[in-house]
Amino acid sequence: MNLLLKKLIPFERKFTVSDYKIEIEPIGIINSPFRSVADNIPIQGRLKSDAEGIVKIFPEYTEGLKDVEGFSHVFLLYYFHKSPVVKLIARPYMDNERRGVFSIRSPHRPNHIGLTLVELLGVEDSMLKVKGLDIINDTPLLDIKPYNPFFDSVENASIGWMSRFFKDSDSPDIIINDKKEWLHK
Repeated sequence: MNLLLKKLIPFERKFTVSDYKIEIEPIGIINSPFRSVADNIPIQGRLKSDAEGIVKIFPEYTEGLKDVEGFSHVFLLYYFHKSPVVKLIARPYMDNERRGVFSIRSPHRPNHIGLTLVELLGVEDSMLKVKGLDIINDTPLLDIKPYNPFFDSVENASIGWMSRFFKDSDSPDIIINDKKEWLHK
């Protein structure tokens, strides 16, 4: 680690969390078929690709949708507005071992920011029709980014502790339908 740090420009001063105040406003709202955790929400949208919804962009951001219709997939960045807690150590939904939150995809993160890759089915005015949702209805949307396999796909990527759940390109079909399980209890 020290070898890596020697090649970097050093910090000019010691930083703390309070040095950075970030204010983010939603750019839209995500409408999904999942009203709550009890609606059998998938742990990842790509694992239940038939869940469709509408992403409604607020009028002041609609101009930003120009040219998005040319992409087959987009990333949705959103705020986990139903998550009441932060858990730095939690049990992932597909494992029994407790792990660090930055190695799992729990909604109970320090900043409650979620990321889902969805298929873009269409764009009309300020709305995007998408498929592959794993998001609770009325979730605040923070950003949209286009998916590009030349930027976003990594060949032979290591997936750490998750590798035992993805053998022979099979993916686990895991859904959450219990609030206790959703809260990692």
